[in-house]
Amino acid sequence: METVSPVKPTEQRGRKLSIHVVTWNVASAAPPLDLDNLLQLNNQNLNLDMYVIGLQEMNCGIMSLLSDTAFEDPWSSFFMDVLSPLSFVKVSYVRMQGLLLLFFAKYQHLPFIQILSTKSTPTGLFGYWGNKGGVNICLKLYGYYVSIINCHLPPHMANNDQRLEHFDWILEMQNFKGLNIPNILDHDLIVWFGDMNFRIEDFGMHFVRESVKSQCYSDLWEKDQLSIAKRCYPLLREFQEGPLLFPPTYKFDKNSNNYDTSEKKRKPAWTDRILWRLKRQPHTGSCIPKLPAPHFSLSLRSYVSHMMYTISDHKPVTGTFDLELKPLVSVPLITLMPEGQWTTEEKDKLISYSSTPDFPSSPWDWIGLYKVGLRHINDYVSYVWVKDNQVSINDRLNQVYINVSNIPETEDQFLLCYYSNKLCSVVGISSPFKIQPPAVEEAPLGEAQPQI
Repeated sequence: METVSPVKPTEQRGRKLSIHVVTWNVASAAPPLDLDNLLQLNNQNLNLDMYVIGLQEMNCGIMSLLSDTAFEDPWSSFFMDVLSPLSFVKVSYVRMQGLLLLFFAKYQHLPFIQILSTKSTPTGLFGYWGNKGGVNICLKLYGYYVSIINCHLPPHMANNDQRLEHFDWILEMQNFKGLNIPNILDHDLIVWFGDMNFRIEDFGMHFVRESVKSQCYSDLWEKDQLSIAKRCYPLLREFQEGPLLFPPTYKFDKNSNNYDTSEKKRKPAWTDRILWRLKRQPHTGSCIPKLPAPHFSLSLRSYVSHMMYTISDHKPVTGTFDLELKPLVSVPLITLMPEGQWTTEEKDKLISYSSTPDFPSSPWDWIGLYKVGLRHINDYVSYVWVKDNQVSINDRLNQVYINVSNIPETEDQFLLCYYSNKLCSVVGISSPFKIQPPAVEEAPLGEAQPQI
């Protein structure tokens, strides 16, 4: 039997993670047939590690909401269908009426992602209705605190003050009392995006459209309400944004690239935005040496709109980021592996696993067996509670049996994942392996062979 023991920590090297952020007001539309451009699947220069996807105005009629409660909503299913064959797993999601936030990561990163909290903050109808507001996923990524917020703020030119009030309210409501999580402003990274509904002030329709047509955006930037607010409000000033080098993303006639030709003829505006904020570093006096901050930086690779999609009156916007960090956590809490060679003819197979000294184990922890290409953590082929059929070897090394009798013969590879009930996250993952078909016994020499 091979010994499984936690890997000894070595000098931690820096990592670079590529993250693709998507925001799109889909105006109740169903997913189109092809989203390769939106997800940058054909970009050979990208080696993405994570997807952050935020949608606004998903279909939230009563029948649609009932269906989405019983089954996966069409958009989530579509993204999983596309991304799971590429080794991306849906790690977390949160839905509030028409707002949806999805977080995908390649399965290799799962032991270093801990979902701490998901939260919905309605701001419609004085805070009682979720047609407007924000949804948040708070997580630890390689030991760093990260908050992701997808929002939909109030519309119309005259409601700029209300938009700013809702922005403040959503931020204020991201409290984590009793969860031992720092204030959101002390998180290492906040990524905030969505249909923010900020408009272009002062200029008339003709000037705005001609400026867009000639790609002369600089005058429009000066009158963009979000850009103005960032100059006036200290907290907003801490949020960064890439240059608006793409046409305004609202409002279009559906199924076209023409700006609004209805009676209302709304002015084009950059309503759909992606912002980010890195944690403030504490100031120290000149006589007090400042300790070096952990290596953690974010750089923007691209910030674009995707004009080819016409199902909505908004165009989607994406931002691709490189996150460089020096991991604060580089050893998984659980190390596990299948014992020996697994075949489909044997009912019970043995798993060995070990834990770090500080791992908070629970009788409700479980180990799942998955095909490589799993969609989400409940997409297991088989599972076992860690305290069932367990053979204890010592305090930190254990073995447990798992039933694999119902697994059909396949060329697919498999993974083992250890799920922690207390941490609500995958804390250990095995290397991919195959489950072999039963060995075929050769007939003794001279014995007649069956004929068809």
